[in-house]
Amino acid sequence: MKNILPFLTRLPIGGDFEKAREELWAFPPIALVSSAFPVLFLYLRLPLANLLAILGLYFTIGLLHLDGLADWADGIMVKGDREKKVRVMKDVNTGIAGLFAVAMVLFLQVYSLPLVPFYSIYLAELNSKFAMLLGLATKRPLGRGLGAYFMEGMNRRQLAVGTFLYALLYLPVALYTPPAVIGLVGLLFGIYVIKLSLSNFGGVNGDCLGAMAEITRAGTLLVLAFVWWYL
Repeated sequence: MKNILPFLTRLPIGGDFEKAREELWAFPPIALVSSAFPVLFLYLRLPLANLLAILGLYFTIGLLHLDGLADWADGIMVKGDREKKVRVMKDVNTGIAGLFAVAMVLFLQVYSLPLVPFYSIYLAELNSKFAMLLGLATKRPLGRGLGAYFMEGMNRRQLAVGTFLYALLYLPVALYTPPAVIGLVGLLFGIYVIKLSLSNFGGVNGDCLGAMAEITRAGTLLVLAFVWWYL
């Protein structure tokens, strides 16, 4: 797990690049690390805890996924054929679609957190990391970047172990608070991003994975917010 951590967090841990793709199964457990600061801030009910939680989240994981979301949204929204969409997604400039997507994801997270239990950000991160694992499991690389490199190491064993760990990590919360099971619906957001990526770009790259992570997390918090508001 230590070899994949540097790719998904900003923790100053040295990892072996060659061994990182052998630890794709560890995507779900990384949610324990990435959600630690946010859960603590929310549990302590600090002033502006929802804002501090989001800042703590991105302090831990960095802004790479947000950048990927912006590029992905630009590519999805532009009109044209597949080649044009891929070209726009890979453009270093960020368009209005990318800015809107990032703003919406941030707003949804910040404003959902006051409505949900403190551990919801953990469930959202768990879904986020598992959605990325599902994206890698498509084995449909776009280009020869980091996403393609990880896909080369993806296999049924890694997916099976990752799925088992995801269920194992979700189960205690679901048993403690049965309504939390509805958070599983948040995975549908990630699956939809995978579908859009394949249909619009013909494959999945790092930007697509970033979009899966961000949209799944925000979508999970939104679903949980509606459930707890209803309860």
